[in-house]
Amino acid sequence: MQNNPKVAIVIVHWNRRQLLEQFLPSVMQTTYGNMEVVVADNCSDDDSVQFLQTHYPSVHIVSNDKNYGYAGGYNHALQQVEADYYVLLNNDIEVTPGWLEPIVEVMKSNPKLAAVQPKVLDYHSRNKFEYAGAGGGYIDTFGYAFCRGRLFESLETDDNQYNNATTVFWATGACMVVKAAVFKQLKGFDEQFFAHMEEIDLCWRMQLAGYQLMVVPQSTVYHVGGGTLNKQSPQKTYLNFRNNLIMLTKNLPVSTLCWLIPVRSVLDLLGSIFFMMNGLPKYSLAVHKAHVHYFFQFGKWWGLRKQNASFKPLSSLKGVYRGSVVWEHFIKKVKYYSELDSSKLLK
Repeated sequence: MQNNPKVAIVIVHWNRRQLLEQFLPSVMQTTYGNMEVVVADNCSDDDSVQFLQTHYPSVHIVSNDKNYGYAGGYNHALQQVEADYYVLLNNDIEVTPGWLEPIVEVMKSNPKLAAVQPKVLDYHSRNKFEYAGAGGGYIDTFGYAFCRGRLFESLETDDNQYNNATTVFWATGACMVVKAAVFKQLKGFDEQFFAHMEEIDLCWRMQLAGYQLMVVPQSTVYHVGGGTLNKQSPQKTYLNFRNNLIMLTKNLPVSTLCWLIPVRSVLDLLGSIFFMMNGLPKYSLAVHKAHVHYFFQFGKWWGLRKQNASFKPLSSLKGVYRGSVVWEHFIKKVKYYSELDSSKLLK
């Protein structure tokens, strides 16, 4: 790899041309030298492609033949993109001046580093962490994902308290810089996910293959969230619960799955009751629908385990909290990542 590696900033897009109009200008002002901007269009039926051709002729357009979602959209598009690093960037993100250089420098310095994310702040409340990624992604013993700066729906104010670059369990798919060779080695995202959790699954597989992941807060981006699928929707709830169970089934040792899936079924049931008690019956139904689809197609999900050459317990991976963030947050009322027991975090 050369001293100035080639970077492709790739944006999967479907309809909502106004997002391109609003957020592409900041991307085009990226100061890193050896780069190209690619829009992978998932067969939009609005004027998105025409807009790009008219106003951004330098942007490389990859036209997918249908809407493959996030995972499939990237898998299909990146087959046509040559670069050392791919930046997988949502179409509702505003990047900041000099955002890319710190990440590239960190990735160049560590051959075992497969993916990196920046600090992700809220576009509308710019001093707040944003739900999708925040200050870096982690997972607990029971497979629940959380972030520095975000425990479930509790979002912290960014007071530079998480400005140290550190190892994480997962990097957000909203803005993930990934080594192209590793992405290809692992055959990209699992398209069974369609949307949500696919980046955590990929990062998990990266760790099982011997790679590391980091957050580099010296780089900052601002994310709207819910640009394609509203972040508060029953469909998102369904995908998150279903895909989380699929991810656990794919990547955990059998000895762990034997106890964890029954426990998760109980915990998720409690989650559905919580939704119902708070007047959200559609969300409660989404949790049950996720479990029905998971268990009735269990053989299909079990077959996905062949994507991994080996399996390791969570306790041997980085960015794992040896405890339950559900218990900490909902029972003990722990609101912030900084209030968790740091001795339980595997770094």
